[in-house]
Amino acid sequence: MSEELPPSDAAREEAADEVRASDADAWATACAEDLQAEKTRRRAEYGTSPGSAAEELKKLVDAVAEKLSGVQSPLLGAVAGPAAQQVVRQVVQQAKDAVEPVIERNPDVFDHLAAAGNELLAAYRSAVQAQERRWTGRDDQGDPRDQDGRRDGGDDTGPGERIDLD
Repeated sequence: MSEELPPSDAAREEAADEVRASDADAWATACAEDLQAEKTRRRAEYGTSPGSAAEELKKLVDAVAEKLSGVQSPLLGAVAGPAAQQVVRQVVQQAKDAVEPVIERNPDVFDHLAAAGNELLAAYRSAVQAQERRWTGRDDQGDPRDQDGRRDGGDDTGPGERIDLD
C-alpha cells in the first residue's frame, strides 16, 4: 500500500500561488478581450478615431500634396500647363520629403503643440466672452471702469453711453 502524505505548508502555498497566478492571467486576458471588443464596437459605430497629432499632420500633408498635384493651371495656358504641373509635383514632393522625417523623429512634439494650441484657444475664448459681456452690458454694473460717471443716466433704455463730440 502506498501512503500519501498530506502536502506540506510550502507545497500548499506554492499551489495557491499557481492558482492566483492563473486567476490573474485569466482576469487580465478577460479584460483585454473585453477592451478589444469595446474598441471594435466603437470603431464600427463611430468610425476610426483620430490618431496622434503627428499622424494627423502626415494625413494633412498627404491630402494637400494630392490636391496640389491634381490642380490644373488655367492661368498658364495649355502650353505651359504640363510643365507647371510637373514643377508643382516636384515642389510638393520636396516639401513632403522635408516634413516627414521631422514628424517621424518628433511625434510627441506635435502632441504637445496640439495641446498648447487647445489651451491658447480656451484662453482666447474666455477673453472674448468676458469682453462680449462687458460690451452687451450684462455685466457692466460691476465694471470699475464705468464708475467715473461717464454713463448717461437719462433714459435708461440700454447699456449705451453718451459720447460728447465737442
